Amino acid sequence: MRLLRGSGPHPCSVSHPTGKRSFRVRVGAVSPGVSTPPAPHHTTLPVSFQLDRGPVSLAALLDTGAAECFIDQGLVTRLKIPLTLLDHPIPVTSVDGRPLMPYPITHRTQDLRMTINEHMEALHFLVIQAPTTPLILGHSWFRRHDPHISWSTGKVTAWGANCRLHCTSPGSQPRATVPKDVDLTLVPPQYHDLAQVFAKEPTTRLPPHRPYDLEIRLQPGTTPPRGRLFSLSPAETQAMDSYIRDALQKGFIRHSTSPGAAGFFFVKKKEGDLRPCIDYRGLNKITIRDRHPLPLMNTALDATAQATLFTKLDLRSAYNLIRIKEGEEWKTAFITPTGHYEYLVMPFGLCNSPAVFQRFITEVLRDMLGRWVFVYLDDILIYSRTAEEHIQHVRAVLSRLLEHNLFCKLEKCAFHQESTSFLGFIISSRGLRMDPQKVQAVAQWPLPKTLKQLQSFLGFCNFYRRFIRNYSTLAAPLTSLTKTTNQPRPFRLTLEAITAFRDLVHRFVNEPILLHPDLTRPFVVEVDASETGAGAVLSQRGPDSKLHPCAYFSRKFSPTQQNYGVGDRELLAIKWALEEWRQWLLGTSDPFLIWTDHQNLIHLQNARQLNPRQARWALFFEPYNFHIAYRPGSKNLKADALSRRYTQDPKPPEPLTILPTERFVATLQWPLEASIRAALPADPAPPETPPNRLYVPAVCRQEALRWGHSSRLAGHQGQARTLQFLRRALWWPSMRRDVHEYTAACDTCARSKSSTQPGAGDLQPLPVPKRPWSHIGVDFVTGLPVVNHLDTILTITDRFSKAVHLVALAGLPTARRTAELLLEHVVRLHGFPQDVVSDRGPQFISRFWKAFCRLVGASASLSSGYHPQTNGQTERANQQLGRYLRCFASSQPSTWPRYLLWAELSHNLQTSSATGLSPFETCYGHQPPLFDHQVPEVEVPAAQEMVRRCR
Repeated sequence: MRLLRGSGPHPCSVSHPTGKRSFRVRVGAVSPGVSTPPAPHHTTLPVSFQLDRGPVSLAALLDTGAAECFIDQGLVTRLKIPLTLLDHPIPVTSVDGRPLMPYPITHRTQDLRMTINEHMEALHFLVIQAPTTPLILGHSWFRRHDPHISWSTGKVTAWGANCRLHCTSPGSQPRATVPKDVDLTLVPPQYHDLAQVFAKEPTTRLPPHRPYDLEIRLQPGTTPPRGRLFSLSPAETQAMDSYIRDALQKGFIRHSTSPGAAGFFFVKKKEGDLRPCIDYRGLNKITIRDRHPLPLMNTALDATAQATLFTKLDLRSAYNLIRIKEGEEWKTAFITPTGHYEYLVMPFGLCNSPAVFQRFITEVLRDMLGRWVFVYLDDILIYSRTAEEHIQHVRAVLSRLLEHNLFCKLEKCAFHQESTSFLGFIISSRGLRMDPQKVQAVAQWPLPKTLKQLQSFLGFCNFYRRFIRNYSTLAAPLTSLTKTTNQPRPFRLTLEAITAFRDLVHRFVNEPILLHPDLTRPFVVEVDASETGAGAVLSQRGPDSKLHPCAYFSRKFSPTQQNYGVGDRELLAIKWALEEWRQWLLGTSDPFLIWTDHQNLIHLQNARQLNPRQARWALFFEPYNFHIAYRPGSKNLKADALSRRYTQDPKPPEPLTILPTERFVATLQWPLEASIRAALPADPAPPETPPNRLYVPAVCRQEALRWGHSSRLAGHQGQARTLQFLRRALWWPSMRRDVHEYTAACDTCARSKSSTQPGAGDLQPLPVPKRPWSHIGVDFVTGLPVVNHLDTILTITDRFSKAVHLVALAGLPTARRTAELLLEHVVRLHGFPQDVVSDRGPQFISRFWKAFCRLVGASASLSSGYHPQTNGQTERANQQLGRYLRCFASSQPSTWPRYLLWAELSHNLQTSSATGLSPFETCYGHQPPLFDHQVPEVEVPAAQEMVRRCR
């Protein structure tokens, strides 16, 4: 639709639905990018926009008769400019009130970054159908910028006073005089012409809107809550009045009628001054988070490796230089005893403020980042190799800051330093070390007396952990005190924790200097793994050709990882080290060296057979270019110390022979052992046979499998338990595969066992006891065939060791009889328990049972109704008992009582997956003999028959 009448421009108005104001609009006939030339009486300006797709140049019609700025719908579609729906449609009418368009304006663009020569601003356009005049700058734009236009040449000859401060770069204006509040004695002469960047006065004025304004996006259906009004002391009231008056004068805040309001209060600074704070916690809870990342300190500072000169800058009032997006101000409202206000600039306390400012400053310095600039919020570090380069780099940064109306706090800037303190680090050409002021704070740190004080100390230490060799294991006695438990416990430092605290303080005071990693030189990674942890050192050769540390790393093994074999633990240490230093080690042109004291790992890259865990890790190692070399433990001291600090080597000592050899008469053997030894001459043990285990020749393996799975001691366990049972004394190369095939083909297991897959949902286990038989579970197995009046089994489970006692009974006992059984089978053998978990049977909810438990000092814990999983360990023991009896007594159900003692013994001999030990070992510290030994013939046939049946 051409909005023209005759040959001249057609005035029209855009009126708000309220009718309180109307806008004079004149739509010309210029279409940038269209071959039709503009009419002679139309003046256009070349403008450019910075869009996501890149820069776009257009011609904008200058129309003082148009009330607002407009853009054509077709141009919006072609450039894919994002739009925002207006709160209320705006009808378009002519000056005499007649509708000019059959439809109202419903959308506007988001703020666009528009540049006219050196003039830059952020503004939005109303969207209309005007293909011949796709871009119009109206009266609101003229009023805001007050441009001086040469109508004969169609150029802007000068901008308004406000634009000279906020919208134009310094190069477009005459050289400014040195601000009165800038002390040039603190500024190197090379930057005197840029002294305006250190001025204080510009930061006291309201900044212009930019594309980076803070938008507070709320979760759907939410609104900012109303906070509480805090009471203020007389001193705080005086400080509040001064703050409000000053902020209103600067234009940073204004009076508000917002439905939301956050609380206003003060906190005291270290210097004693009062800092105003706004309680935006309620607003932050409903704000959609901005996920723009902050720089990673450890990796970003590595870019300074080759630098010799450093300059650091600190931005003045950085947050106040970002505006709240237009229309979003009401969400920042806060209340004080004197009124209701809202921010026009970005305040502290909003959850997205750091991300918004980091995005802004990153965009401002994007082409310099990683080359000679590192920026973390309002802290800027400039680093260079030579003095000439450094001056150029500093000038480039200062000019860019001035261009974007950003100003530095001169008193916190430092120029041309060979060593500088930056974000808690001392950075120099020699390397990286901790700030001595921070180290001094650690040296004077008092011994923590509360959990919060300990957490504060550990939080500080964790920031500098890269400097401390073996940090994780060194701090383990302290970190263990921070773990939460179901029951509150008083805070108390153990002797080991006090020693760890003092050792950490000592190591901080004597901190090393870490060499800057140099990607042009080869790396050396030293790794080692002990029984409980892994350690690694990343090193490079310095100018003296000696190895110097670049970083330390250590980590504790989980209980599961502690059960890995030696080779897997060493391999896991290598994997962790490569993950920690991935940014340096991945993609190296020359292979880096890995030193390990486990000789078998040097064949890892050429190994043909790997276990499943090693096969998974092999895929992780594939992108890395490295070579593994063997280094004896006596030379691998640094990594070895990292892995072993504050750990005890749990390897048992080799058994010692106490009796002289002449006292030995003979050695007892069990039948399977005799068969194996008889077959060994024909099939000798290979050299890789583990020590203290007997090699099983091929002809004896079926017999060994039958004994390890189907005997009464074994009890038809699953694949994992059968393998663990056999590995205690036997070994052969295909042991795992043979056990898997044998257990999978066991007909008795297939007929007698059911699925043991856990149900869906989160598991909430009971607390772990501190010693055996202090916390027990009891339950009854009923419905068994009656044999000599016996038809019930009492199952008693120790929740610590997983041991069980099984008692055959004639029917369900009374509460009194249950108490007697507890005394006979638990108290007599293990002492009084502290807690008894049971279901809600009549025995356990009776007054007698509750009184009995109170008298013996035990708590009676009842499971939830219709939820037997509460007493899960006892229920699991009942399942295993049922499977055992089905395997051995299913053909003759009346024989189940004779198998009960064997079921108990078999259960207590099997290794528990939770503890890694058998219940017998956990309770008594040793494993009983597993095999019925061969004994000499005796002349008592009844005893021989009994032993034969047991076998």
